[in-house]
Amino acid sequence: MEVERISGLKFHKKQDVAIVGAGMTTWKRRLNETGKELSYLAVKQALEEAGLEIGDIEMVVMGSAPDTFDGLHMKGEYLLDGSGGSDRPYMRVFVGGGTGVFAPIAGYWHVASGLADVCLVVCEEKMSSCHPHPQSGFKYIWDPILDRPLNPNLIWIFALEMRRYMHVHNIKHEDIALVSVKNKANALDHPCAQVAEKITVEDVLNSEPMALPVRRLDVSPPSDGAAALIMVAPHIARQLTDNPVWVTGVGWALDTTMWTNRDLYFPRYVAEAAKMAYRMAHITDPRKEIDVAEPYDPFDYKELHHMEGLGLAKKGEAPILTREGVTARDGDLPTCPSGGLLGVGNPIAATMGVKACELYWQLAYRAGKRQVAKEVTNGVCQAWGDLMQVGTVMVMSNKR
Repeated sequence: MEVERISGLKFHKKQDVAIVGAGMTTWKRRLNETGKELSYLAVKQALEEAGLEIGDIEMVVMGSAPDTFDGLHMKGEYLLDGSGGSDRPYMRVFVGGGTGVFAPIAGYWHVASGLADVCLVVCEEKMSSCHPHPQSGFKYIWDPILDRPLNPNLIWIFALEMRRYMHVHNIKHEDIALVSVKNKANALDHPCAQVAEKITVEDVLNSEPMALPVRRLDVSPPSDGAAALIMVAPHIARQLTDNPVWVTGVGWALDTTMWTNRDLYFPRYVAEAAKMAYRMAHITDPRKEIDVAEPYDPFDYKELHHMEGLGLAKKGEAPILTREGVTARDGDLPTCPSGGLLGVGNPIAATMGVKACELYWQLAYRAGKRQVAKEVTNGVCQAWGDLMQVGTVMVMSNKR
């Protein structure tokens, strides 16, 4: 790599970054494996797909959610050896649910900067360890003065956001439920899926109320699992494959934790992150230039919400695209062809497996039965987290 020297300092010039392998575990309640073991299983698959060995890895980025889930403090250090981080540079990143795309962003900047030519990104989540339910792990994320006296939980907050989105755009619950129907059906073709099934809109509308308008089948399930992907410099990519997938743009943004001070009908934090990523990728019209998308879908309304934040639909128009079949796997804009969180599962940070990893598999034409019908060149994946405030976005392409 070319190096510039200024006043005795050494600077590496930015280099392109390719993805050459990925792996993920089955997502379900996994009582037999620790988080270390789940990480190992995902890493083993990614190395095998890339044709590499652990000794080829120069650094490791770990993404994992609150320590509460695994029941120990400083979880990043605990997961180090299972994820291959021993005796090499290692770091953990975490921005709630946004970690599933922010961790590969962190891997990207280490390779792009020249600090490493081969970087392994691992995301792990072990939610079943948190009793009586993983929801209790979020009990203390609230402002102690303004929020906690209301005794809120995340379903309660997201129900407010869903209601606001529906109200502003006059969207029917039936149209939102179509997302759950689509994604659970897509997940029938995913070997790692937890809740793949054929359901109807009526099944969604008649499922157990959680915090209205949110019902049981509007929501993705908590899960245990891990995912891994391998990012490399161009000269390494050329040695491993004739068809690497390139990271062409990254973006992230955080809004205020004071969710009461924002109009929840539009995810501005996603829009800002998308602008950053598209600018880097030279994408000027995402609706026309993006061929496949994996927006974050922990709730069915969030796929629609995030499509609009990503510029894949105008405000209030994402439900129309879903209703008309545009977002189906064989549609003009395949959206969550993996089955997403709604169909495969929601192990918070490890959702990298159905976001960044899935996008890589789609663009590399390695998605098997999940491969979208159309020819694909550019794709976008996105994740979302914390108190409805984090947006993380990555754009990939199979053309350099």
